Amino acid sequence: MYAFSASRAASASLAFLLVLVAALPGAYARSAPESFADLADKTLPAIVNISTTQTIDRGRGPDRPQFPPGSPFEEFFEEFFDRERPNRPPRRVTSLGSGFVIESSGVIVTNNHVIADADEILVRFHDDTALPAEIIGRDEKTDIAVLKVEPENSLPALTLGDSTKSRVGDWVVAIGNPFGLGGSVTAGIISARQRDIRSGPYDAFIQTDASINRGNSGGPLINLQGEVIGIATAIFSPSGGSVGIGFAIPTSLAAPVIEQLQEYGETRRGWLGVHIQTVTEEIADSLGLDEPRGALVANVTEDGPAEEAGIQPGDVILEFDGKTVDRMRELPRLVAETEVGKSVNVQVWRKGETEQLTVELGRLEEQEARVAATGGVNGEAASIEEIGATLAALDPDLRQRYEIGEAVTGVVIVELEPGGNAAEKGLQVGDVIVEVNQDKVQRPGDVAAFVSQAMDAGRNSVLLLINRDGDRRFVVVPIQEG
Repeated sequence: MYAFSASRAASASLAFLLVLVAALPGAYARSAPESFADLADKTLPAIVNISTTQTIDRGRGPDRPQFPPGSPFEEFFEEFFDRERPNRPPRRVTSLGSGFVIESSGVIVTNNHVIADADEILVRFHDDTALPAEIIGRDEKTDIAVLKVEPENSLPALTLGDSTKSRVGDWVVAIGNPFGLGGSVTAGIISARQRDIRSGPYDAFIQTDASINRGNSGGPLINLQGEVIGIATAIFSPSGGSVGIGFAIPTSLAAPVIEQLQEYGETRRGWLGVHIQTVTEEIADSLGLDEPRGALVANVTEDGPAEEAGIQPGDVILEFDGKTVDRMRELPRLVAETEVGKSVNVQVWRKGETEQLTVELGRLEEQEARVAATGGVNGEAASIEEIGATLAALDPDLRQRYEIGEAVTGVVIVELEPGGNAAEKGLQVGDVIVEVNQDKVQRPGDVAAFVSQAMDAGRNSVLLLINRDGDRRFVVVPIQEG
């Protein structure tokens, strides 16, 4: 009798607690679903596998070694090289990735790195139908590409949701083509938001523990309502497999880019015309700021929008277009997302007081085109003693020698000082320096200028964005006095 009563009391208490929990705001969003099967059935038909083929010219091969006249090796190697060199056909390389349909007419979203430098793109659907695809547009900065296929019938499509409504702890599902195993479904939660993994100027990734592996790139991250809230793009993994740390581009960042690529075939980002750096505690104290916040203007581009509006080196940008700039890296994203030609209010901290300025934004892509047009001359090379590397502007011969794709921009390392800082940090001959301190470079002189600028600012190192065999990573290289 006692046990029965206690059991009934416990059951009543448990039921009461469940009612209270169910009544809490967001309780259903946080509860684990019984199954993801309905969600998978609904979304799988819109997920695609993407395979690409690229032809790489392997060039002339190694140079013939030189021997003294009359050497017995001379005739042997001459015959060997004459026989081998004509038989070096271009090498065909294939790769796999994922994507998803966003319009029933055949518009597909994936990662730019999935289709970069591809000669052929083949999209395979859930029913095993395969169609060739063309590139509508792609954006290296956010790693997004939009493709188009011509289906015979209307395709199932996914809806882009609002990633800003997602919360840490929410359930998500990742679907893709890991290791070539198409239609793989994994589930997890959002582990963090606004992650900066130093992969580009606009990092604000969703971090998830849903299993994401090689081949998942370009696949969707889906909420329980079946909406896409992210595009799987990167993993952190010492082993190469999933360790529960994956990253997805949020739709809040991806949606405007996708829209522009569909409409224009390219992006049209706002441009302010400043070089900025982080406001440290020491800088904030020296400027009279109450705390480290905002973006410190290190340099202003001549005749750029910022200079015309009166922004000066030493200003700290605290607000842009009514949005607070808490951290330096937030400003480039805010500027890029703003309409070209729009007049915006910018609040700066100058000499202990706030000032309001009005800036009419230019277009970032036009500025980058001007820099490229006035950039390096083919064959230009220079030794940057401060980092221990000799650099050269990219030209057809160097691209062929180091198998560098036409889409890759920057400055190639042609020689490293043994024991120098660049070599000590693992850089290799053939690596391409894409950016220095988050500024693009086109010629060795650009690198030298940014290194000099860092030294003048009292910095002990420079942040290099390196492209090696199509993979990008950031490397911090110490500066030594030349």
